[in-house]
Amino acid sequence: MHRPMLQLALDTFDLPSALAPMQIARDHIDVVEAGTILCYAEGMHAVRALRALYPDKVLLADVRIAEAGSIIAKLAFDAGADWVTVVSGATPATMEVVLTEARKRGGDVQLELIDGWTWEQAAAWRALGIEQVIAHRSRDGEALGDLSWKPGDFDEMRRLADLGFKVTVAGGVEVGDLPLFADVPIHVFTVGRAIRSADDPAAAAAAFQEAITRTYGAVAAD
Repeated sequence: MHRPMLQLALDTFDLPSALAPMQIARDHIDVVEAGTILCYAEGMHAVRALRALYPDKVLLADVRIAEAGSIIAKLAFDAGADWVTVVSGATPATMEVVLTEARKRGGDVQLELIDGWTWEQAAAWRALGIEQVIAHRSRDGEALGDLSWKPGDFDEMRRLADLGFKVTVAGGVEVGDLPLFADVPIHVFTVGRAIRSADDPAAAAAAFQEAITRTYGAVAAD
């Protein structure tokens, strides 16, 4: 099992508030995310700025494409994104054109799993060429204030990995959660507030990297 990457979700309302924690934590971050809120607030200017400042990082534009896939994907990739996100409610045609734009540029697509998807759809997405999915902890539990990870969450991630997906975990991930994933193949852990709002974002990010190493070892991810 390979060592997961650490992604910092910059879901802020303006670029300066995104750049401040990223600049402090940069040495410990593998993937920098221009979050959905940041993309709405600042547009592709945010993606271009992050690309210019962090040319050595994988850059995700979390644009959550639902339609107009070719246009939005072009905007994000042309701004410097390596990866873009598509929601699982998008049509196969939309996913296909986003994949086409990604492949033209050597990029990739993350499919964000929203409530209501099926395993039949998952198999079809994999057959279409989708390689990455984003899995969240139970949405129903979160709505009720239960922020714990459930056995069903891990079972779902393992099954997705068995289908050939690279699984990204998102949804209030805390450093103490990581040992729970010891036998789950994870491609990326996405962390937002736990690093972004920490008194020392660098120390917080380093703690996540240390927890990843303790859980998975030091072998780099593909």
